[in-house]
Amino acid sequence: MKALVCKEFGDPDILVMEEIEEPKIVPGKVKIAVHSVGLNFPDTLIIAGKYQVKPPFPFSPGMESSGIVTEIGEGVTNVAVGDRVMASHSIGGFAEYVLAPENNTYKIPDNMPFDQAAGFPVTYGTTYHALVDRGNIQPGEVLLVHGAAGGVGLNAVELGKALGATVIGTVGSDEKIDIVKQYGASHVINYSTENIKDRVKELTDGKGADVIYDPVGGDAFDQSIRCINWNGRLLVIGFASGRIAELKTNLVLLKGCSVVGVFWGEFGRRNPAKNRANFMAMLDMVEAGTLKPHVSRHFPLEKGADAMKALLSRKTTGKIIITVKD
Repeated sequence: MKALVCKEFGDPDILVMEEIEEPKIVPGKVKIAVHSVGLNFPDTLIIAGKYQVKPPFPFSPGMESSGIVTEIGEGVTNVAVGDRVMASHSIGGFAEYVLAPENNTYKIPDNMPFDQAAGFPVTYGTTYHALVDRGNIQPGEVLLVHGAAGGVGLNAVELGKALGATVIGTVGSDEKIDIVKQYGASHVINYSTENIKDRVKELTDGKGADVIYDPVGGDAFDQSIRCINWNGRLLVIGFASGRIAELKTNLVLLKGCSVVGVFWGEFGRRNPAKNRANFMAMLDMVEAGTLKPHVSRHFPLEKGADAMKALLSRKTTGKIIITVKD
């Protein structure tokens, strides 16, 4: 089968197209003929050797995909051969076939195209777990979303709105404001021209945000801890800015707030039944038309390196999708 392979750590240009052996089915796994792959920021980290997991060489990146089930391993009961599915699987998506754990494989609704499904598991799984399980977000609360036009950010805006929150998004340019408002934000802050802390305080009559969704870190985190409401929850999702912030714990005391880590992958491993229930709830929302994943760009498999560069440019919105099979 064709695959885009990483043989050494580096930037996206180190990826090479090769013919490799198809993965062999094993108990508890599902073999998928890949149609589309969702691109995520951790994919760029894993090929650079900067992710918490370092697979042995050679490997193909790609943490999530969609396609058709071609084989099922012993003990698999949730899906059958021929099903249209999406799955998360850590690595291996940049290829014509991939193996995925049964617990992380889901049948997709008839109204969900493969490209939307491919970009769903990682970002929506992370975001639902963050807002519901870790943030305990309530209707009427104010949700501040950093990186609101990006993959996880736009999901947080959309899900936050669907869960009854008033959403404030932050973006780095005026060109991204419209898409964030389209997905449910009541207000959008351009942090290049406005101060996040001051603007959030202004929009909330001085109270601050109840829940803050932060996949950016760095300056965004520094601003967040200064514009969080009493009993607020600051959700640490990731560090797309490249800087891991240092927290002055006196601010946590004075604000009466919580700083909460969100590690969806580990949550899914420790609580597979609850993770699956989260996905069933979200897929019901997709089927009802409440959630409509946004795909901004498509790249063919052989242009996977270009897709990663586009993601790293931080000029895209929503999800970038790698098309393996039309």
